[in-house]
Amino acid sequence: MPSPFDDLAPIYDVLIDWPKRLAREEPFYRRLFEEVGVQRVLDAACGTGRHAAMFHEWSLAVEGADLSPTMIARARQRLPEGPRMKWVVRGYTQPTEFPGGFDAALCVGHSLALAPDEKAAAQAVRTLLDAVRPGGVVITQVLNLWALPEGPCLWQRSLRTRIENAEVVLIKGIHRTGNRGFVNLVVVPLADPANRHADSVPFLGLKSDQLLDWAHSAGATQAHVFGGYRQEPYIPDQSTDLILVARK
Repeated sequence: MPSPFDDLAPIYDVLIDWPKRLAREEPFYRRLFEEVGVQRVLDAACGTGRHAAMFHEWSLAVEGADLSPTMIARARQRLPEGPRMKWVVRGYTQPTEFPGGFDAALCVGHSLALAPDEKAAAQAVRTLLDAVRPGGVVITQVLNLWALPEGPCLWQRSLRTRIENAEVVLIKGIHRTGNRGFVNLVVVPLADPANRHADSVPFLGLKSDQLLDWAHSAGATQAHVFGGYRQEPYIPDQSTDLILVARK
């Protein structure tokens, strides 16, 4: 099954304010990794490898894995492989080469919700827990669908930028229909606005009790959910994020 964002790798990189995002998330990971004693990290569904590169800068050994060969190619271009950095084309439901070989495994950036169904999402949580040693930690993060009003599209960002030597305007939005969400992306080439392109990628509306049940069923000894990277309480109709932290 191809990645839904395989053809959007160049757009994925420019749509996100990576310095701002990583600065917001860094204290969360540093605090948790220090608590667990993390030295080896698996970044499943790593995209173009921004989180993996940050962990590598901390002198950790990192494996970045993604279903999309295009995403992995861009990750390798940014940060070549070395003794502490490995890139792999692999989906997050597929087992790692050395089960139990990591201290931490994460699947963030809303990737878990892009699973084709809940069975696959549950399998992904199990695979992440299988990848870490006893006492290791698993982190997943998805957008909290239940805080979105049903129906109208929430347009989140518009950006004028250059993609592959062409000036374009990117417009990104999100909307909810029942228990499904959709990421909407419009790409307008300024040289030919009529030749615009639009994508709508569906995602699952995951719930906190599901994530907790999946984690415990997969062998987690502790599991907690949070509503953001400051570890604030998760409130279903208010929280922006739904973050699972599970210890094996």
